[in-house]
Amino acid sequence: MSALAPAEITRILETLSDGDHTAAAELLPLVYSELRMLAGGYLRGERSGHTLQPTALVHEAYLKIISGKHEEWKDRTHFFRVAAASMRHILVNYARDRKRLKRGGDYKRIPLDDALVMFEDSTHDMVALDDCLTKLSEFDRRMGQVVELRYFGGLTTEETAEILNISKRTVEKDWNVAKLWLMREMDGSS
Repeated sequence: MSALAPAEITRILETLSDGDHTAAAELLPLVYSELRMLAGGYLRGERSGHTLQPTALVHEAYLKIISGKHEEWKDRTHFFRVAAASMRHILVNYARDRKRLKRGGDYKRIPLDDALVMFEDSTHDMVALDDCLTKLSEFDRRMGQVVELRYFGGLTTEETAEILNISKRTVEKDWNVAKLWLMREMDGSS
């Protein structure tokens, strides 16, 4: 990304906030590679053979963000925070739907091998983690954002610090405290 891109992204987001929806087509090429990296990070934590691919996750999240009614866009950082949250929600909804289907919704006959693969996936853990992360975000919003970007987004400490506009040390501290908090909560929710 060029040095001008963050300022250009902010300018386009302001245009979008002013109601010019043609700016969305101008924005996508500037943010696509970072959104793709974020989506790849989210999907790295998923089961193998996941039917949702990074490109599809990026497109679904982008359409949801751009077409939805949203508060005024502040800047590039605000955009990527919303994008990370949107991707997380898409994956959690996907996991909830799979869980619902496993329990008999839309019943259909499937081969035993396929049933074993479905049994081995971690959709229950994804939903439980999302519930715990929501509680953490209510307790400490920034800590929730750090977990979302590091765990789900697969971002490094440096990338997370840049997006949240905080120091690397603060990211490390929040990450360590959040991991302990989430482990305690997850143990209590099983």
